[in-house]
Amino acid sequence: MPIETIKLPTLYGDHHVLEIRRLLFDLPGVEDVYASSCFHLVEVQYDDAALTPDQIRTVLDEAGYMGELPVPAETGRAATENGGQTWFRHTAAFEQTGQVVNFGQTVPHDGRPLWPCPGMGVISVQ
Repeated sequence: MPIETIKLPTLYGDHHVLEIRRLLFDLPGVEDVYASSCFHLVEVQYDDAALTPDQIRTVLDEAGYMGELPVPAETGRAATENGGQTWFRHTAAFEQTGQVVNFGQTVPHDGRPLWPCPGMGVISVQ
């Protein structure tokens, strides 16, 4: 039985692995499925008398796994030099900083972490 290997850019989590296995095992002729969210690929062993590689790819494409993962890209320009558009890149470089890069974040301190976090002790209510 042939094995079809397909790269799936949007396969990035184990919950996708479960869904891909479900989709492919619903097809007649699929014997085995190996899906890897780490390598973004799936290997399908199938009966070529009952199924074609194009049918496998069509099912994966209709489910949205064949396309590229849409992520915002950095513009490469600082927000102050981007014509007023502040999407995604919010840093600015200044000559006087030399080789120093610094990032700051303001976090309100009126809550608690959702999970144990190093550096954050138990918040006590007084």
